[in-house]
Amino acid sequence: MKALFQFKTLSFLLCAFLVSSTLMAQKKEKVVSPHLGVSGTVAGATISIRYGSPYVKGRKIWGGLEPYGKVYRAGADSATTVTISKDVKVDGKTLPAGKYSFFVIPTEKGKWTVIFNKTAEQWGAFTYDKGKDQLRVMVTPKKVAKTEQLTYIITKDGFSMNWDEVSIPVWIK
Repeated sequence: MKALFQFKTLSFLLCAFLVSSTLMAQKKEKVVSPHLGVSGTVAGATISIRYGSPYVKGRKIWGGLEPYGKVYRAGADSATTVTISKDVKVDGKTLPAGKYSFFVIPTEKGKWTVIFNKTAEQWGAFTYDKGKDQLRVMVTPKKVAKTEQLTYIITKDGFSMNWDEVSIPVWIK
């Protein structure tokens, strides 16, 4: 009887050791495109931007990974969202307070289209519907020093999306 008890106890301890060893041996996965957020005040409105932040990782971004002339979710994974606490003017056009998905349409030369879409929660641009756009404006991209990780920056004049060697400014009044 005592031997049976010792055998069961030893078996239990061995199983516990094997399970815990296996769990500890698993590596924690590195997040490929961390989900980030930034908030600030522009023209008296609180603006919050939530986005997936991919890295360049040696890839050709504009005209490569993200083709010219196609709607881009302006981040990774879910569409980027922009929440604005009160009505503002973007390029002289009114954008009502609310939460929007934010998209861009890059071009090889000239202005890019920035889009505030009423369907805030969507996966990428796969179900993007132009008919649900709240506002579209044309902006002039700026060439900047290489930004490895996609980043949004809010300033007193608006916000910008910076990635690779491009900055997309969105001026707000």
